[in-house]
Amino acid sequence: MSMNTTPKSDRVHIGFFGKRNAGKSSVVNAFTNQELSVVSNVEGTTTDPVYKAMELLPMGPVMIIDTAGIDDSGQLGRLRVKKTHQVLNKTDVALLVVDILKGISPADKELIDLFKAREIPYIVVYNKGDLGNRDNLEDNEIVVSALTKQGINDLREKVAHITKNENDNKRLVGDLLSAGDLAVLVVPIDSSAPKGRLILPQQQTIRDILDSGATAVVCRDSELAETLKALGKKPKIVITDSQVFGKVKNIVPQDMPLTSFSILMARYKGFLNAAVKGASAIDSLKNGDTILISEGCTHHRQCEDIGTVKLPMWIKEYTGKDVNFEFSSGTEFPENIKKYNLVIHCGGCMLNEREVIYRMKNTVGQNVPFTNYGIAIAKMKGILDRSIAPLNM
Repeated sequence: MSMNTTPKSDRVHIGFFGKRNAGKSSVVNAFTNQELSVVSNVEGTTTDPVYKAMELLPMGPVMIIDTAGIDDSGQLGRLRVKKTHQVLNKTDVALLVVDILKGISPADKELIDLFKAREIPYIVVYNKGDLGNRDNLEDNEIVVSALTKQGINDLREKVAHITKNENDNKRLVGDLLSAGDLAVLVVPIDSSAPKGRLILPQQQTIRDILDSGATAVVCRDSELAETLKALGKKPKIVITDSQVFGKVKNIVPQDMPLTSFSILMARYKGFLNAAVKGASAIDSLKNGDTILISEGCTHHRQCEDIGTVKLPMWIKEYTGKDVNFEFSSGTEFPENIKKYNLVIHCGGCMLNEREVIYRMKNTVGQNVPFTNYGIAIAKMKGILDRSIAPLNM
């Protein structure tokens, strides 16, 4: 990913849904003014969801998602519909494309019920307006024609109005800093660190610090003590990679605010309180319990991998219990969580807020505790209260 590219997790996710041959992909192409999706009169042309990150005025950076027809049939069709339903977990705005000549079908109504149940803002887009019309439209309905581009600009404006929300002013750490402050970032470099670059939360944190007029000082954990001594004034905050919490807590003085990238990300994504509460379940683990450790991205596992190696090791050392571990990554996250005694998720930097919150709510809704890497590690290192104190909780 380019350093100048808006992360997909910070893009507004706009999902296009509808029955086969409602003209959904044609509307996608008209909406984006690009040939993103293959268009055909053959039903079921769109199979797996199609994702496209782009800049779209007047909304800015967005993620367009074209999905398979919700009425797809057969065994393969059912798998496609399942993928379509998974897209709902990350959709910020849903566009339900309906053939104006056929009207809303029972399958469309089922989708609308899902939108409402998941509190997803949605617009009903009646396509093929060049062939018919519809009176008495609701506020969240519009008539367009993908063929003639009728109503497409109005549709963009309607979506843009919905997407102007409270997320525009959310900050990772900038709201805790003032111009002229110093923030020290501790970035360990080991075999699991990507070669030649910083990981996304580190990049985002540096940018947010700079946007606040503060100064970011970046060092490895091995140079942290020397760096703190060399500074001309006390840092406003020290932010560390969670996996070196145990070492860093002994270097950073008690009167110096300390937290981690993962904890900041939990706050940014909106699940910090739930994650702090969920971490207490670590003390209640018993022999034979099963923990799900989930990552939002996929990457090559290495010998020092935090999710599959370090966390399980630390949990067994801390609890002294013989617990079991299962792992998930990327878009795969189980719907049925009841078999687990605890879910520990990554910071979610590669997932948009809606998907992370869905995973948290789905877990907690099944009476399973939910926390994240940084908070779980801070708990086991005995500094959870210290690490969340700078966040004004």
